[in-house]
Amino acid sequence: MAPPKGGYAPTLEKFLDTLKSKPVEASVESLISLLKRRQIQGAESCALATAHILLQVVARDKWLNVDQLLERVQSVGRRLVAASPRELTIGNIIRRILGLIRDEAEEDRNEETGNATPADSPDPPVASPLTIDSAVAKVIRPAFPTAQSTLTRTQSMFNILADPDSVPPGWMNSTPLASSGASTPLGHNFPTNTSALRSEVLDGIEEIMDEIKQVDDQLCSYSDIIIHPGDYILVYKPSRTVQRFLTRSKRKFTLFVVTDPSAQSGPDPYASLRKSLAANGSILISIMNAGLMAYMTKVNKVILSARALTGTGGVTADAGAASVARAARSQGRTVIVLGGVYKLSPDSQVTQSIATEWGNPSAYVDFSDGQLVGKTTVKNAVSEFIPAGDINAYITNLGAHSREHLHTVISDHYKEADVALDLYAKIRK
Repeated sequence: MAPPKGGYAPTLEKFLDTLKSKPVEASVESLISLLKRRQIQGAESCALATAHILLQVVARDKWLNVDQLLERVQSVGRRLVAASPRELTIGNIIRRILGLIRDEAEEDRNEETGNATPADSPDPPVASPLTIDSAVAKVIRPAFPTAQSTLTRTQSMFNILADPDSVPPGWMNSTPLASSGASTPLGHNFPTNTSALRSEVLDGIEEIMDEIKQVDDQLCSYSDIIIHPGDYILVYKPSRTVQRFLTRSKRKFTLFVVTDPSAQSGPDPYASLRKSLAANGSILISIMNAGLMAYMTKVNKVILSARALTGTGGVTADAGAASVARAARSQGRTVIVLGGVYKLSPDSQVTQSIATEWGNPSAYVDFSDGQLVGKTTVKNAVSEFIPAGDINAYITNLGAHSREHLHTVISDHYKEADVALDLYAKIRK
């Protein structure tokens, strides 16, 4: 028997490669295990993994009507959320897909209603080419925005936030799965064409996955609106999204990167960012978090990356970002948060305890010192919650938003019935 190959570490890519060769339930259990062990983590990876597994549920499970499909998706969704409750994008994608199913089912029922005419009734009058029967018209899902949006980029962010009615049509529109109204109960009054419904739902899930993959490119298209020549910008532990946002800008600016003293050993983690900025004439300066306030008076704006956004404006971010946001607020500096719409959670149950994740404290405490470790409890936060009051603006792949407008984005992307769905019930039991 050949010895097992060493160095195998499951990743999102390896998980996706196994989906077609495994039964659906085995794939669900595999993803739950990977989420619990944090072998799949991060907002984008968790969102894509959730979308892929629900794609398999819709495509390969046997269901006879819409209610069975909704119940199955909700059941799988609760198990995924329980496996990693701090990854809010899992619940977001589940709700988006539930809303998609409801929309497609309503369209199917409307078509059945419009086509069901009594045999003895006279032929319906021929409608004019300009007449649209709202009862039977199929709702067309709009294409999600691309980086080459028709947005006139000469508008200032101040105008965008101050007067939302001045935004050009289409910029603040919903993404592919925006609902056209409130959710309605589904029943069995009309037969369901499961084959057509399955096809439409699968197409919608594919659109969600395409949207997630294009978020960074769409976010970066707004960099020259946010960044002005000569700006002094401060970032904290810049994520890949923030780094791409900064390097996409053609402006020349000075960047302060707040670093953690525990991460100073080893190679420069921002060497590639420093090189990219230097090629454009910009400057990167690393500062210790202990000296943050000494630089804040010179800063024009602070740009942070969100792990998740809440409908009330709060943000889950890397631990330490909250103190940066508080420092900026105390000096009257603008705090801008970057995050795709798929990170915007409608869940009102998000609390500090859910948002805060604790990690390994060995980077701060030497566990070889047995006397200290034996008498002291050391906690190391990996993520934390930033209150909405410390944030000035939110940049998503749909553009800039103020805190007051986030509820509009939520209503465009989630059904009311799914917002009220309690995905955390399994955790509290």
